[in-house]
Amino acid sequence: MSGELIGIDVGGTNFRLGVVRGVHVVWQKRFQADFASMCRQLSPHDALDAILSTLLDAIAEARVAYPEIRSIGIGFPGFIDPHSRFVLSSPNLPNLLNIDIVSPLRARFGLPVVLENDASAAAFGEYILSRKMQGDLIYIGLGTGVGGGLVLQGKLHSGVHGVAMEVGHMIVEPNGRPCGCGNHGCLEQYTSTNGVVQTYAMQTGITCSAIDIAQLAIQQEDAAIRAFEQAGEYLADALANIVKVVDVSEVVIGGGMIASWSLMRPAFERRLELVLLPVLRGKLNVRISQSLDQAGIIGAAFLDGNSA
Repeated sequence: MSGELIGIDVGGTNFRLGVVRGVHVVWQKRFQADFASMCRQLSPHDALDAILSTLLDAIAEARVAYPEIRSIGIGFPGFIDPHSRFVLSSPNLPNLLNIDIVSPLRARFGLPVVLENDASAAAFGEYILSRKMQGDLIYIGLGTGVGGGLVLQGKLHSGVHGVAMEVGHMIVEPNGRPCGCGNHGCLEQYTSTNGVVQTYAMQTGITCSAIDIAQLAIQQEDAAIRAFEQAGEYLADALANIVKVVDVSEVVIGGGMIASWSLMRPAFERRLELVLLPVLRGKLNVRISQSLDQAGIIGAAFLDGNSA
């Protein structure tokens, strides 16, 4: 079948659209959309309009360059109903409840449109890029929040209610920090960029960006070092529990936080060795994504059932 695919990776901070041919992104548009702040500042109606406007404009631009586009796939942060494909809610895009992203795009472009959780799409992209095309894979994305995806026997597994691998909302600290999902002590309140910012602020009384905290850690500031160490430790605890339930040996960690992985890795590896089931030690292959941030685009592009 001729024609290219569009894959869109929507994050709380960044927006990425790519035209995919084979398993290669041949055209892309990327910018900092900061949808998370937009959703906090605007009414739900206006925020949705702004998000749809961004999607419509970017897709239209891609179709000018590549008129033979045959489908559109979108990875979107939040809980996706597996039947209606509505976004039921999005902890990191507050106030968006039961929204329809698919129908307006389908009506405008007359193309198949598929919506999936962003981390699940990235998991599928990592699986496709691995070129194994068989077996299983866990993906954990560390960014504004923490997401997860699971590929079992070559198929993306989202669960009956669409919330499989919502690892960011595993409770790692009972009665801990409040989370946008409504619970307290979720993993993403400690291991995301926002989590690192909170940890550092609680230690120092100073609020600054995760990028600034990473630079301070490189300069050997104790509080900054500890913020990333704690993020790594909580991630290890969560992963050790995940693989007790889903016995998968391949784990890929991606997202914006991997730029600071060197600051998390020692504490992560020490903790994982301590808490991992003894029978799994030495059998878990944890690797950092090498997709250059394109797994979400590629995975989204193939959500319509196409294979690479």
